[in-house]
Amino acid sequence: MVQKRSIVWPEWRLRLLKQLDIILILFEFVLSVIFLLISYILRNVYFKGVGIGLLIAWVTSAIAYLFKKNAPKRA
Repeated sequence: MVQKRSIVWPEWRLRLLKQLDIILILFEFVLSVIFLLISYILRNVYFKGVGIGLLIAWVTSAIAYLFKKNAPKRA
């Protein structure tokens, strides 16, 4: 069977999209740590709130990713 090459979804783009969720989850975690460190250095409540919000988003994304990864495959 001959596969058609897609212009819209080439193989390299599909590989990146499969890893994008993990990359974004790690990026949320790194940003939350950065904002929390800035908040403690500057003693700024605003940065602390942003850091905690990003931390909550990170935990929620990680839980959703684990459920998605362990979900049974549909036919």
